Amino acid sequence: MFVLDSRLQQDTVSIGDFPLCRLLLMNDANYPWFILVPRREEVSELFQLDAADQLALWRETTALAETLKDTFRADKMNVAALGNVVSQLHMHVIVRRRDDAAWPAPVWGRHPAKPYDAKQIDEIRAKLRLVLTEDFHFGGES
Repeated sequence: MFVLDSRLQQDTVSIGDFPLCRLLLMNDANYPWFILVPRREEVSELFQLDAADQLALWRETTALAETLKDTFRADKMNVAALGNVVSQLHMHVIVRRRDDAAWPAPVWGRHPAKPYDAKQIDEIRAKLRLVLTEDFHFGGES
């Protein structure tokens, strides 16, 4: 049974699910920062997914990055799977702009997180409703 890591649960807002991954929004309004988590039990490394799930993860990551780049007018997309603090396999998909709070440095630890308010989260969900494919299921509405 899939269980979301407690740190991810604490630091994010759930947006919904792709066929493989749960889509989360990092609760930091400094950046449009999304996280994909494969809904598989006890997976910490990409190679622990079977071949079909590996392919699905890359497809979902790539499609999300492309969608976010256009939707949020990114200058650059940062995509990474690190897992040094949270071992559960997860993929960061971060919209970067030349005028963001950390540009051009990485977003990690640069500035204190600035939590979203409910209206901002609703606005992000509304933007995503216009662009995410029909295989995405929204959940976790505020």
